[in-house]
Amino acid sequence: MNFPSNQWYMAAWASEIGDAPLARTICNEPIVLFRERSSGQVSALLDRCCHRGAPLSMGEVTDKGLCCGYHGVVFNGCGACVHVPGQDKIPSKMQVRNFPVEERDAIVWVWIGDAALADRSKILPYPYHNQPKKWPFKSHMYHVKADYRLLLENLMDLTHLAFVHKSTIGGNPQAHVQAKMTVTPKDSGLHFIRWLPGSTPPATYVKAVGFKGPVDRWMDFEFVAPGSVVQWTGALDVGRGAEENRDQEGGFSLRILHCLTPETDNSCFYFWSAANGYRQDDPSATEQLFDQVHTAFQEDKRMIEAQQNILDRTGGEEGLVNIVSDSARVHMRRTLARMSEGGHAA
Repeated sequence: MNFPSNQWYMAAWASEIGDAPLARTICNEPIVLFRERSSGQVSALLDRCCHRGAPLSMGEVTDKGLCCGYHGVVFNGCGACVHVPGQDKIPSKMQVRNFPVEERDAIVWVWIGDAALADRSKILPYPYHNQPKKWPFKSHMYHVKADYRLLLENLMDLTHLAFVHKSTIGGNPQAHVQAKMTVTPKDSGLHFIRWLPGSTPPATYVKAVGFKGPVDRWMDFEFVAPGSVVQWTGALDVGRGAEENRDQEGGFSLRILHCLTPETDNSCFYFWSAANGYRQDDPSATEQLFDQVHTAFQEDKRMIEAQQNILDRTGGEEGLVNIVSDSARVHMRRTLARMSEGGHAA
């Protein structure tokens, strides 16, 4: 697959990178991430020692840098060799490819493409990870055996909620079919919002805040190419003017960050965090929300991996038919196709 290059992809949660190197394949590139002891900064190198081709991720982090576990050659965060056991002179070609990296908002981003073009201003900001009192959150990652675009599609067409997530976040199927939806193309991808007025609150919402009757429910999603989706979902009791002001106390509100990072053509990493915006001073509420979202996303994972399996066995996407609810999904696919060909997001 021709992945969009010259782009920032989420490589890891910052908490994943500790004392040991972390191997991660991104867009078919084997990468090793490690935290330099001297500075605490995260670096990313091609996971291939330039001596005999051993994976650097099988080595260890030392005071001098990343030490290859095969013959002890050491590289710094820029990929330059700083030590060769048994000799003082370091060959000029002893250099490993370095990938630009940025750690912010509890996320480690890596630039895939021409390092000279890496623009850090293009990294998706996510300030909610830095607001623990207002948005306490918990994060996770799945390794999914499917094309990352299938998971993005799953987030672009939310009519699946009523069918895949009946016991958690689904709600009334008819309400989803009749939802008022507005899709707005953007330079970075697209934004859409769905309103389900006067709908029955799903089990997750009732469990969280104890709704007694119908609610006005919203689903606000922004796709930021190539692989991020920013979600703000919530509900207020009917009659509280949710469409005029969603940011009210006393309702249900959550923020989820979805980052889909391709590993290979048919596998990816699904990074996500769920932030609790209703009972922020109650740690059990954040845990409860995480458990509910985790259950729902496991349902997605099973469906998408099964979908990938069938597509692989039946000739791919040839002959698949679009329907009305596919508008955001279609725009997302066109955006990625344009980026893969060297164009801009929109």
